[in-house]
Amino acid sequence: MQVVKKDVGCDDLQGFQRSMTGSECSCPDARQTIRVCSAQFTSSWEDPEKSLARAELFVRHAADCGAKLICFPEQFATGWDPESQKNIQTPDGSIVTVLREFAKDYKIAILGSFREQSSPFPKNTALAIGNDGRILASYAKIHLFSPSHEENMFIPGSELGIFSLGSLTCGIAICYDLRFPALFRIYAHKGVQAVFVPSAWPQSRIRYWELFVTARAAENQMYVVGVNTTGKTPVDTYSGASITADPHGVIVSRANAAEQLLFSDIGPGEVEKTRNAFPVGKDCRDELYHVLLGKKDIAD
Repeated sequence: MQVVKKDVGCDDLQGFQRSMTGSECSCPDARQTIRVCSAQFTSSWEDPEKSLARAELFVRHAADCGAKLICFPEQFATGWDPESQKNIQTPDGSIVTVLREFAKDYKIAILGSFREQSSPFPKNTALAIGNDGRILASYAKIHLFSPSHEENMFIPGSELGIFSLGSLTCGIAICYDLRFPALFRIYAHKGVQAVFVPSAWPQSRIRYWELFVTARAAENQMYVVGVNTTGKTPVDTYSGASITADPHGVIVSRANAAEQLLFSDIGPGEVEKTRNAFPVGKDCRDELYHVLLGKKDIAD
């Protein structure tokens, strides 16, 4: 597993360009691995046009470094806000349209999250866009963050988001979903080898971030790519720490608190090798679990 990490200083465009180029952008071995990029990004608050202009730099440099996909944090174009009713768009709106153009222009798949128009409230949706600009998968956040009352202003999703990236089968989860192992177990049952998790995970709970990313990876013998935001917003303070965990739950790439591109070369064969060598999945007793869940408690 080769890891390439690049810090970003986007206040100075020229400095950003210098920091993102150079010998560290070595080419991955396409026969064995697929390079993915975690864009640890600071949003321009409620300003999609400005955020997207800055995001293009990330996309371009990720493509130049051989990444097949770049994943941005939760609601990166606006910043995550559980109460905001601004910048709600359809998949035909400006945010997704621009991302689809970036994907086509730079020949790289993009995973981005936005506030999707829906009734009676919007959905917190992430889209996977292919390198030809086609939408490959759509996933609306299933577990809304009740501690901040996200469920009062958004409606939850009810479908999985699965797509292919070359030989890699991928799934999508969003932030708070990490606390719910059943979702990742279902993805594993569906043959998913890597789950991308765009997030706005606050600094105050960052120790749980690493715990849940590594646990979900080890439990399901898959890669989990946790992509976090960084910086301070009106909602909270974020400290990055984007990580990728392998099928053993080992962290194979880690970001610090700065804006940066974090690259991980993921091997689909490693997932199958791990699952075949230690076939935990076949010992799950899902039917029994449902029976036990439905049983009434016996009164003392």
